[in-house]
Amino acid sequence: MTNLTTEARAEAADAATAIEAAPLTPDAVPVGEPLAWPVVDRDGALLLDAGSVLVGAAERDFLFQHFAPHRGDAGRPAVAPQSATATANGGEAVATTRDMHLNIGALMGLRPEMGASGAPMHPCRLIGFAPNDAFFVTTPYVDGRPIDITPGENVEIVAIASQAVYRFVCTVHALSHAPLDYLVLSKPANLRRLRERRSIRVRAQFPVRYGIGEEGAGYDGVALARGLSALGLSVSAAWALGKVGERLRVAFQLRSGDNDTAIETTAVIRNVQAETGAQATLGLELDRLTPAERMAMKVYVFDRQDDVLSWTSSMR
Repeated sequence: MTNLTTEARAEAADAATAIEAAPLTPDAVPVGEPLAWPVVDRDGALLLDAGSVLVGAAERDFLFQHFAPHRGDAGRPAVAPQSATATANGGEAVATTRDMHLNIGALMGLRPEMGASGAPMHPCRLIGFAPNDAFFVTTPYVDGRPIDITPGENVEIVAIASQAVYRFVCTVHALSHAPLDYLVLSKPANLRRLRERRSIRVRAQFPVRYGIGEEGAGYDGVALARGLSALGLSVSAAWALGKVGERLRVAFQLRSGDNDTAIETTAVIRNVQAETGAQATLGLELDRLTPAERMAMKVYVFDRQDDVLSWTSSMR
């Protein structure tokens, strides 16, 4: 038998990988028995661990309705995750800077106004006021480096106060590097209040693995995130995963810019709403997040200020 050339072997390997990388079909995913391999979405996000069991056909139908399942042990073509789009809510005019009642340490999102549409908000904190209502804020960082910004440039700010969220525009007066990196910003202009609520909820669309009950190892299935706030999640699932007041184990990835944060915690079911068939929408409160996880949730919301779903005191 003639030996394959190096090129031929490479072509054969590429062809095999292409076959392996093809999306799964429902018939390829068993129901009622442990999976022999993990299942991932088209962008590589983990949906089901190896050994997970789909209890019934409804869970499998939900999986293929909302995701593009692939075998997690096979090569996959790189596909960028899709992002939802929406129009930001309008706001109410605010008379003065003092009316915002911002506290030192208040969390803010900042981005250059030039080309701001669709650009991410970079987190920073308020560290002081000047008598003329100018602001001092920490310099936002991206990939360990301060953002590229110059004096005279306008920036858009979203600030979280105790009772409301505000949007306004400032001019960068100066950049300072001592005793820490901070920006001197002008008195806010175009100041607007964006509804008096505890939390903003933005659109989201990513897989959320869940486990029934507060205790246990591993996860039982996958739901689809529909909305996210700094306080919780709204998810769609193949069935009502529990009753109000009960807990679930949840795990998901938050991707904001170049940051990728894994969150694994428990959640309280705050409400359950029936959808078509057996499907349900659940409001989950994430009340046991670590400080790093809470920051990741807030950054995710800041990045999607132009994708506002609603303003709400909870995920209910």
